[in-house]
Amino acid sequence: MTGRLEVWKVGRWIILGMLFSNIPTVQLSAQVGHDPGASPYHDILLHSGPVFFVGHLGADRGTAGAGTSNALTFGARYEIPAGRSIHFQFTGAYLHGDRFIIDPRADSSSPARRTGPFKSDLGLFEVGMQLRLTGGKTWRGFAPYLGTGLGLMFDVNSPGDTTRSGYRFGTKLTLALESGVRWYPVRRVLVNADLRAHLWRLKYPVSFHSVLAPDGSRVLPLSQPLNDWTLHPWISLGIGWIF
Repeated sequence: MTGRLEVWKVGRWIILGMLFSNIPTVQLSAQVGHDPGASPYHDILLHSGPVFFVGHLGADRGTAGAGTSNALTFGARYEIPAGRSIHFQFTGAYLHGDRFIIDPRADSSSPARRTGPFKSDLGLFEVGMQLRLTGGKTWRGFAPYLGTGLGLMFDVNSPGDTTRSGYRFGTKLTLALESGVRWYPVRRVLVNADLRAHLWRLKYPVSFHSVLAPDGSRVLPLSQPLNDWTLHPWISLGIGWIF
């Protein structure tokens, strides 16, 4: 009788142990949530990689109308993640645009005052930072972002100063504000649509103030500064690879 009692006690503890060991499994199976395969959110592979892009930069030629614009652009960026939401960009771009040549010695109504447009190609080196609004994940494959960049724009191939006005593009410090979205069709490939507001400051020669045309006009009134900030919308489409 005593033996049977001992066996019963041992068996009871084994049964209780088995029940308690299964409680976490029951609790987990009762949780309500997304099936991982059906969830609209997916992790982004947080590795570096290149992005190649083409686009168009337009708009502002400045008050005097001498600035470069209407540019077909192409280039490459290298992106390096810094945490789940931020990554840094290093960009090199070529801008195949045009500009007009201004002759301050011609009358304001004369066709010789503003001739062109002539080819004007620029180069850009830029360092930027972007914030992914969805963090380290995509929503249905998409990840919108905001960003900014600081760079140097320089003259690569522009027409000579045929009017002896003294104007030249030179090298400019640029500031960019941007917004866009990335689409990840597969884990290591991205398609990038980007819209930027690109700013730089033109510097006009003294002749735009000092030279009087035969009709008494100047390219710029004396009350107007010889420095002029210009704003350029820049839209581009790119494709990239994540290592």
